[in-house]
Amino acid sequence: MPLPGDPEDAAIDDACRDLRLPAVRERFVELAATARREQMSYKQFLLDLLEVERADRDVRRQMRLVRSAKFPRPKRIEDFRFDKNPNVPVEVVADLKSTSWVREGRPLVMIGDSGTGKSHLLIGIGTAIAEAGLTVRYTTTQALVNELAEAEAAKRLSSVMARYSKVDLLCLDEFGYANLDKKGSKLLFQIFTEREERKATAVATNSPFAEWDKTFGDRRLCAAIADRLTFRGTLIQTGAESYRLQATCDEREIS
Repeated sequence: MPLPGDPEDAAIDDACRDLRLPAVRERFVELAATARREQMSYKQFLLDLLEVERADRDVRRQMRLVRSAKFPRPKRIEDFRFDKNPNVPVEVVADLKSTSWVREGRPLVMIGDSGTGKSHLLIGIGTAIAEAGLTVRYTTTQALVNELAEAEAAKRLSSVMARYSKVDLLCLDEFGYANLDKKGSKLLFQIFTEREERKATAVATNSPFAEWDKTFGDRRLCAAIADRLTFRGTLIQTGAESYRLQATCDEREIS
């Protein structure tokens, strides 16, 4: 921060405010002292200032993208206990932290019983993609269907569809938890059709493919949705043994 009573520092501080350079404003005194002590060239000093501002903007953009994804709670891939769920392939999940599959518009399906880590993986992968600079949106399947139905009733369906079609990665949790009526199934199908092979969609479900027809109620529609969520996609089966239950039991044994 500027030194009290120093007119040059005050002028630089004002300029940084006007130009919206918060990192430079925060650290220019410190960096100037370092440059003087190490006898840096003017160009090196300027480069250091610019690098500080660029790094700060990258961090703030990451935070903004993660915040706009609307994750219900913070989860990271690094915190996932692969040792507690050996069904989850470490190498596959590590690859999903890369943005390549998202940029290629490929789907991701995670199937497993409740408590096996599907939501953790979904949020963790989504967070990694957001921090890499792409747009992500998390929602539950029922919440999305409700939003689409309300938008249709209010004659705003096209604008809501357009918004969801532009998101680089759509993370759908609790896929197949509730049976959808015919209208809801068709609205969800529209989302998948809009995004097919252009934008990536990741779903977490506790229902195997054979039971999806119960969710959608229409075998043809179910087959079409399954086709769009599996073509060129990645499938992770998290198994049947509850990760959360095991963790709870372990904590009780320790205590």
